[in-house]
Amino acid sequence: MEKRWVLATNFKEETVVRLAEELNIDVVLARILVQRNVCSFTEAKDFFRPDLAHLHNPFLMKDMDLAIARIEHALENGEKILIYGDYDVDGTTSVALVYSFFLKLTDQIEYYIPDRYLEGYGISTQGIDYANEQDFSLIIALDCGIKSLDKVDYANSLGVDFIICDHHLPGEELPKAIAVLDPKRNDCEYPFKELAGCGIGFKLAQAYAQKHDLSEDSYLQYLDLVMVSIGADIVPVLGENRILAYHGLKKLNSSPCEGLKALMEVSGKTDEYTITDVVFTLGPRINAAGRIDHAKHAVAMLLCEANGDALEKSVEINSKNTERKGYDQEITREALALIGDDEVLINRKTTVVFNENWHKGVIGIVASRLTETYYRPTIVLTKSNNHVAGSCRSVAGFDLYEALSGCADLLDQYGGHKFAAGLTMQEQNIQAFADKFEEIVGASITEELLTPMINIDASVNLSQIDGKFYRVMAQIGPFGPENMTPIFQTDGVVLANTPQVVGTNHLKISVKHQDSGIFDAIGFGLGEFEQSLVPNVPFSICYTLTENVWRDRKRLQLNLKGIKIS
Repeated sequence: MEKRWVLATNFKEETVVRLAEELNIDVVLARILVQRNVCSFTEAKDFFRPDLAHLHNPFLMKDMDLAIARIEHALENGEKILIYGDYDVDGTTSVALVYSFFLKLTDQIEYYIPDRYLEGYGISTQGIDYANEQDFSLIIALDCGIKSLDKVDYANSLGVDFIICDHHLPGEELPKAIAVLDPKRNDCEYPFKELAGCGIGFKLAQAYAQKHDLSEDSYLQYLDLVMVSIGADIVPVLGENRILAYHGLKKLNSSPCEGLKALMEVSGKTDEYTITDVVFTLGPRINAAGRIDHAKHAVAMLLCEANGDALEKSVEINSKNTERKGYDQEITREALALIGDDEVLINRKTTVVFNENWHKGVIGIVASRLTETYYRPTIVLTKSNNHVAGSCRSVAGFDLYEALSGCADLLDQYGGHKFAAGLTMQEQNIQAFADKFEEIVGASITEELLTPMINIDASVNLSQIDGKFYRVMAQIGPFGPENMTPIFQTDGVVLANTPQVVGTNHLKISVKHQDSGIFDAIGFGLGEFEQSLVPNVPFSICYTLTENVWRDRKRLQLNLKGIKIS
């Protein structure tokens, strides 16, 4: 599938030149910093050296004082506290963090994760009933609850209090909880709005520790959990998240908790983790517990204090991930076949596919996979508990949630944001929904949005790239949403060897450019270009930079994202 190359223009050249001189760095790197709103020497100093001292005061968050007061009351009076969280990576890491922190202060505490299939997303009636039956008088809900107005009302009627710790966008009305911690509240003046759910849990622990003069390590010891949630929940790696991610990665790579250490061991990668590694290695394994079985097993693993126990639990979770991959691959093949056999579906501007036997736990992954082949808003549906459940994925620049709002009359429930959402409906509404969704999307989406895009940070000559260039670039990390790994474009490169296809359709070449040295390059999934590249005929490449180490020798490599032949 051909992709659009879009070169960044969101910078002032005079600011770039001044910053390059102040920092004594290549102008291309200064341009990348300015694109990330780092425009002065002072800002660059803070950016390159993320400092835990720059974390915001947790009591700036609306209702934090109320939350801490209610927890103090519970601890003083020996009340039972239930730590409640969502079944994804953000939810399970949140529960592990907050449960571990307060377990050191009381033994009247348990945790609860709803069953993905029996209870569904968010706060459940079953969870509240469990709390009431077991005499819990306080529930701390993490990574969920901001829209659970009726559930909190129900808990209030039973005399069970709630503290909500969420990072999702609130509705017009807030739940009637003792405290609602969510930086996205309109009346919350907390300076950073993009914390993950685990980040909110971290701020709760930080607030309690600061008020009660506990050591900084009492909450900083959980930075590896916070970082895993930041990576897996795809939140912006800017501001406070960047500080948390930077120090969380250092902890993960030096002294991770036993659960993460064991999971790293069974995954086959034990060191030098980046956020990308977390997203593709640790995140799917933690998620697999809730997708295939129950997310409480992921929390149990994260809470392990003995390596043997952690290893046993991580092996089991790893096997669930293998099982998840099987479902994922099989359903993706079936869904692609459904589209490929239907001329109408092929030519639509949306994908809506349904099979009552598909595993609900992987339909979100399948929706993402389908957009790799048919790049358009995509919904994968399956049968679940006497209704149809769906997972939705969008394309860059198109508001999926708004399109779903236009189909609300055909849906039982829906929720999410611009790029991803979930829904439920009655089976008899599927075709009417698919047609209306196609109509709404088709009326507003452009052909440009239906073409995948590669965002290029800067055009560069290969002669500019050396060890210093790479070392400075690496310090712009940790990379993630809104601070992505820089993608460079170089025009007029020529082959320095004969192209090879290796592995599963991967292109391996060497290139040179003007007076540069020779650079090795690998293009994953770009094997179709092998026959098109010929000696002495210039072509354009876009790529990221990586560093390979072989026998203690470091060598820069280009990781190709695209090739254009003049």
